[in-house]
Amino acid sequence: MRVFLHPEAYKNKMQGSHSKDIAHFHIVGINYKKTDAAIRGSFAINQVQYQHLLDSAKSQHLDDIFVLSTCNRTEIYGFADDPQQLVELVCHETEGDCNMFSQLSYVKSGEDAIKHLYQVGTGLDSQILGDYEIIGQIRTATKFAKANGCFGGFQERLVNSVLQVSKLIKNETGLSSGTVSVAFAAVRLLEHKVPDILNKKILLVGVGKIGRNTCKNMMDYLGVNQVTLVNRTTSVAEEFAAQHGLRYAPYEQLAEELQAADIVLVASNAPEPNILPAHFQQSSPKLIIDLSIPFNVAPEVKELPHIELVNVDELSKIQDETLQMRLQEVPKALTIIEEHMNEFLYWYKMRKHAVVLKAVKDKLTEIHTREIQQQKNGNQYNLEDIEAVSSRIIQKMINLMAGKVRRETDKSDQYIAMINDIFETGVNQE
Repeated sequence: MRVFLHPEAYKNKMQGSHSKDIAHFHIVGINYKKTDAAIRGSFAINQVQYQHLLDSAKSQHLDDIFVLSTCNRTEIYGFADDPQQLVELVCHETEGDCNMFSQLSYVKSGEDAIKHLYQVGTGLDSQILGDYEIIGQIRTATKFAKANGCFGGFQERLVNSVLQVSKLIKNETGLSSGTVSVAFAAVRLLEHKVPDILNKKILLVGVGKIGRNTCKNMMDYLGVNQVTLVNRTTSVAEEFAAQHGLRYAPYEQLAEELQAADIVLVASNAPEPNILPAHFQQSSPKLIIDLSIPFNVAPEVKELPHIELVNVDELSKIQDETLQMRLQEVPKALTIIEEHMNEFLYWYKMRKHAVVLKAVKDKLTEIHTREIQQQKNGNQYNLEDIEAVSSRIIQKMINLMAGKVRRETDKSDQYIAMINDIFETGVNQE
């Protein structure tokens, strides 16, 4: 016979449907190791999708959820009975194929999931070893989850530890020393491919963080100044151009600027391609570097014989001499991670104990209150009787422990040894 729960009882049942045990903490994701930029782009999550995903998580009573979506990875962290629940959250909000995601994704649970977040947050798992930008992306992602009520005490403590470790590794090792990033890799590519770059007209489409960094690197390392900025919000391009003595143009003139440029850098962070083959049908030869995920340059542009198109995956293959130095710092970084991860796990275990100890305290308080009340209800209550009350409380505590030991005969030796140890009686049981 089917039993139907009252709605409130059903809600309570669902809220308790998965354990906050660390074994139920999962991370599911895809990254650059098994997927190209096109696949990652199909699973990239923008802020609107992130909002919907968190709303869905709350409706399913999934806890401590946050999503990390960058050019190199899309990962979701959180507590769930089954990691497949997290997979479905991502696939429901993105355009990618769920079967493909399941085939290409990695799943880590418990301590493995925690260690993964430490390694991601410190740049050990980055496509460019030691990439420090990832920690800012984690901070932004978790701040959004917290603002939407999806960030509990476990996750907050964990992320704070990761942030602390990231800072320590940056300050105490050389893992992030030197200049290696996608933005700098673009500059190295230009340095090798375009020896006469000072005579070239450069167009930067998108003046966000990556666009600004790339532009500054070009100016600092290559000495270029023939750069035109185009941004969907013209005032952003105008302000950056004024600060650095560059030219800007309104977004409405994008087609004309694309025609005029010799080199095009695209970092517009649009949800779909905005640089199309039609822009280059009658143009001169060009080098286009797409720094965006998902791609903002249509793949068909690469098929044009007079266009050379490079994307972020190809950029990340560019090696820099500092990478070898960074590799030597990995053991130091791993030692720091292990130390602080152990501290976090100790906190987690003690937090569980704290719940039990509080319950014990409440139980003792209940016994104490009841005994005092019984004494007050007597006909001859006086302060001297407090000694008798205390004696009865102690005896009731002993009776509780003794009763448990009698009922659990197979564990009686274990219980007695534990009580002996807790109260440090000094009794030798051998």
